[in-house]
Amino acid sequence: MGSVAARVAELTGREVSAVASLGASHEWRLYRAELADGTPLFVKALPEEARGMDGLFRAEALGLDWLGRSFGSPVPEVAGWDDRTLALTWVEERPPGPEAAERFGHQLAAMHLAGADAFGASWDGYIGPLPLDNTPRSAWPEFYAEQRILPYLRRAADRGALTPADVRLVEKVVDALDHLAGDPEPPARIHGDLWSGNVMWQDDGATVVDPAAHGGHREADLAMLALFGLPYLDRVRDAYNDTAPLGAGWRARVPLHQLHPLLVHVCLFGAAYRTMVLETARAALRV
Repeated sequence: MGSVAARVAELTGREVSAVASLGASHEWRLYRAELADGTPLFVKALPEEARGMDGLFRAEALGLDWLGRSFGSPVPEVAGWDDRTLALTWVEERPPGPEAAERFGHQLAAMHLAGADAFGASWDGYIGPLPLDNTPRSAWPEFYAEQRILPYLRRAADRGALTPADVRLVEKVVDALDHLAGDPEPPARIHGDLWSGNVMWQDDGATVVDPAAHGGHREADLAMLALFGLPYLDRVRDAYNDTAPLGAGWRARVPLHQLHPLLVHVCLFGAAYRTMVLETARAALRV
């Protein structure tokens, strides 16, 4: 704890009075730090034995700063970071409610509408502990195929979680992307890993955490919210549509956008998610 307190003090330039462990997530450890004036911070720290993720907190800090530059952006502020530590403003979560859900829908739409220069980002990304290729591209189907589907499809196959027949099915989706993608959309400023666990409800909306932020397709964030269920999701989507109407056929494209996070889950957690990947690929091809 002492080393965490010292690092937070150095990063923030402020005295730390207490640090409490909150457990772990993937390879990093989580803490609640309290500054001398009583201000709480949320801290992530990589232990010394963790290797190969030196860009992890850089990607999150840059992504949060970028998302935070959109109007009304629902993200925590970065209090300080280095390669081994990330300190954020503490977010006190509230119970979800319909009014907060509607406000969140408007917030999410405003964040997306802030836009991006290209599909991708100027920094190397991460999704959880896995590297995320953010090399900018001008066309979404090419970006989604080469940097979101195929790298994780290969990784999942290499670890034996998907069979050659499984791989061929997903490759059919890749081959049909120009047809499946719908009308072209400009790059949106997206969270990139927006499952329900990364939505922290507030009285007046929500704060979103743990981003894999990049310029992407805005339907990806909404599809991710639906993947594992979000309270009042219909209210969120209706409010989103009021601010930034979704393109024709968006409902049919939900499985297409869910394929990437499901492949990431296979890479992280194994064949337990194989059936979901296959069902989602088949659903994507039925457009």
